[in-house]
Amino acid sequence: MTTDLLPALTAHVTATAHARAHPCPCTAVTLTTRDDTTVVRHAGTVAKAHAPGTDPSRLALRVTTAARLPGILLPPLAPTPVALHGRLVTHWPYGTPVDPDDPDAAPWEAAATLLARLHRTPPPVAVPPMRGPEKAAHAIARLAETAPHHPGTEPVLHAWSALPPWARGEAPMPDTTTLCHGDLHLGQLIRHPAPGGPWLLIDVDDLGTGVPAWDLARPAAWYACGLLAPDEWHRFLTAYRAAGGPAVPADGDPWSALDVPARALTAQTAARAVTKSVVAGRRLDEVEQSLVDACARMAAVAPPG
Repeated sequence: MTTDLLPALTAHVTATAHARAHPCPCTAVTLTTRDDTTVVRHAGTVAKAHAPGTDPSRLALRVTTAARLPGILLPPLAPTPVALHGRLVTHWPYGTPVDPDDPDAAPWEAAATLLARLHRTPPPVAVPPMRGPEKAAHAIARLAETAPHHPGTEPVLHAWSALPPWARGEAPMPDTTTLCHGDLHLGQLIRHPAPGGPWLLIDVDDLGTGVPAWDLARPAAWYACGLLAPDEWHRFLTAYRAAGGPAVPADGDPWSALDVPARALTAQTAARAVTKSVVAGRRLDEVEQSLVDACARMAAVAPPG
């Protein structure tokens, strides 16, 4: 339970931060607390409790990958996850996150360049498959269970069912060698060392081999749904291509590669939106409704095979 985990994780990160120092007056800060993830910071140390049921050997491979790719991924403070209250915990240095209140300063070029470098780098260890399609399938299953009669559910499920099996997590991905992040959004970047160091990618929970276009799919989906300005999408795509990213053609129309992953991310995000609205007992807001509407429009044009 999160109520039991949080105080234990707070004490743990405090002890870890000051393992070689006297106790200090600084206060631990809870950065994230959800059913699947709890993150606490004390001084320059961040402790993350991963989702219940996380495979320890797979997480260890993902953390090892981060340790071996400094300059792309934030290296961990310790190479081995530890157990706490039945959860696996990893330790990371604190970095400055993207400022959500300053969208004009969003580091789209940095994100794209880091992705391109990640996609061009051979995996340093035998990482498991990237978890993007698996997580999308989980969101769809939860939607069907939680909100079977909501008016937004049918178009989301219809859009999802039209995707190829690999994008629904039902078959191996067509690319089994490219190293991918698996859950790219601007919350997955920090500056390290804080406050003004270079941007690095964080969060290795979904890291693995797979289709690199999946990492571009969220901003692509936002752009297609009208939630990301064309200029920002152009900046992101141009920087990715300039850095030699292999997920899309070097020039011309990128949508032959992006269409299926972008549809999958749209369906996943819409499924989460409908589920949250039902659990909270409220109507969909404007952004959430736009995602459901996008799923409805997908039915008019079949995705590429």
